[in-house]
Amino acid sequence: MRILYGVQGTGNGHITRARIMAKAFSRRDDVKVDFLFSGRPTEGYFDMEVFGGYQTRQGLTFVHQRGAIDHWQTLRQASPLVFWQDVRSLDLAAYDLVINDFEPISAWAARRQKVPCISISHQDAFRHPVPKQGDNWLNRLIMDHFAPSDVQLGVHWYHFGHPIVPPFIENEPSGETGQHILVYLPFEELQEIRLMLEPLSEVNFVCFHPNLQEDEDQGNIQWRKTCKEGFHQTLQSCRGAIANGGFELSSECLQLGKKLLIKPLHGQFEQLSNVLTLETLGLCHSMPALDSEEVENWLDSASAEPIEFPRDPHLLVNWLIGGQWQDTGEICRQLWQQVRFPAPLSRKLAAMATHTSREG
Repeated sequence: MRILYGVQGTGNGHITRARIMAKAFSRRDDVKVDFLFSGRPTEGYFDMEVFGGYQTRQGLTFVHQRGAIDHWQTLRQASPLVFWQDVRSLDLAAYDLVINDFEPISAWAARRQKVPCISISHQDAFRHPVPKQGDNWLNRLIMDHFAPSDVQLGVHWYHFGHPIVPPFIENEPSGETGQHILVYLPFEELQEIRLMLEPLSEVNFVCFHPNLQEDEDQGNIQWRKTCKEGFHQTLQSCRGAIANGGFELSSECLQLGKKLLIKPLHGQFEQLSNVLTLETLGLCHSMPALDSEEVENWLDSASAEPIEFPRDPHLLVNWLIGGQWQDTGEICRQLWQQVRFPAPLSRKLAAMATHTSREG
């Protein structure tokens, strides 16, 4: 079997999920998987060895300015002619299946060439009655047409009674907790992050940011350029994380039992909805803007209790290779059997699922 796996390259969450899937596929001798990424410049990808000879395209992405989506610049930078040329030139004749994680070129090429396409993404969870914040007609339009597919599996922290699977998280709690705080706010300006953290001079912050070219220490802030290994070492040993509302990093923090302070990206429906879910479950604090006082209050809050998510997606790989793609119920059931929630959280989730089902 041969598969093309299309991955949205904006941010690192989709790529993190694809890395875990790539490792699982590499252990099989009955499938060959090629990867295609779009949404950022080719030189902006890093630590991509696991994907072998991957392809990149320009794709479509959202432009961010000062912690918010800039819709005007997003429209200005969109290149519909280049996008359509990429769709038409992507030859899928050699492939039996396209797997898609919110990547539009491979999705539309599959639709055009009538190749089966399965979407596995956090965005697909929002097709169902799950907690949502800031939903509107534009979000629904994007959900339906940005990366179309034949079968959809959402990825979320709970299934809410729908075809949704849990995230796969490789990291396990190390048992060692330092005193530093991880800061990852890639859509915020470096100067504004510095102004927020500097007044808290007794706290050690380790800040990773894609705009940094070199590592540098300034007072209580350690500035670090993006690096997968260094980032995960810092995450493993930190006592908490300050982040935007991306799904994958929040999932890693939940698995590791790291308390979360989230400043969501304004205008980003997915991140606002993630914060709503986490706050409702008592799994994070949030702040609408970068604020030293909010950080100080959060630092005094209680530590978090770990959630155990699956580490190995071999069951999902078996299902993908098996070809019974319209039957999503059994694979969802098998994967959720591997999740372990703290007892108080299980009760909250059951209540939330009942509430959202009634609303839906």
